[in-house]
Amino acid sequence: MMLPDGFSDYIAYADESGDPSLAGINIDFPLFALVFCIFPIDAYIRNIVPAVLRLKFDFFGHDQIVLHETDIRRRNPPFVLLGDERLREQFFERIRRLIEQTEMTVIAAVIDKQRLADMDEPGDPYALALQFCMERTQQFLKSRQQSEPTTRIVFESRGSPEDRRLQEVFEAVRVGGTPAGPMENLRHQFASKQVNSAGLQLADLAARPIALRVLRPTQSNRAYDAIQAKLLRSPDGRTDGWGLKTYP
Repeated sequence: MMLPDGFSDYIAYADESGDPSLAGINIDFPLFALVFCIFPIDAYIRNIVPAVLRLKFDFFGHDQIVLHETDIRRRNPPFVLLGDERLREQFFERIRRLIEQTEMTVIAAVIDKQRLADMDEPGDPYALALQFCMERTQQFLKSRQQSEPTTRIVFESRGSPEDRRLQEVFEAVRVGGTPAGPMENLRHQFASKQVNSAGLQLADLAARPIALRVLRPTQSNRAYDAIQAKLLRSPDGRTDGWGLKTYP
């Protein structure tokens, strides 16, 4: 059987933190964050997936655990074991080391919804965040001579209306609806909530710590400290506007 060609050496997984709606903004968390985690496919297969599996087997004895940041933070089942302080510290240290040792590039957009809502023409938080992440992903691919082959960006399915809206925005950006021009090499892929994807779980673990860093920059944030080293950087080493875009 002949395999299709034209795929890039990278794959990206996306997740979000917060609600993109401008209606009923939560004053305690008035942000919407969208995160892309970009992985070299060879490293993803060879190193990253096995490392995520090893963590799951070490702490839970099986691999049917989904590392979901909200459930971990709230200690919902199966994360009730994190009530034990010693185990909790060991678990978070392993998560930190996993992120540090993972070969990935992180691109994030954080929208301050209250400030956006106060603008004369606020725009759609999700569309703004998605456009930025796609543009910077294309920039990353160009820097590695990978902007022509197809690169998949995997999103967790949120349901028919939400998926349809995402697809509309994604396609509008992809075919040239930004100053960056067309990005026809980028393709979206939806994954069911039931899919136990290492890439989606790492993106989930990254989204809220990045948003919290923007919301409370002086607060201790060990997860962000590990993620920061993975942010896309400018040629002179800056992450602002490159790996991390805040708006407005």
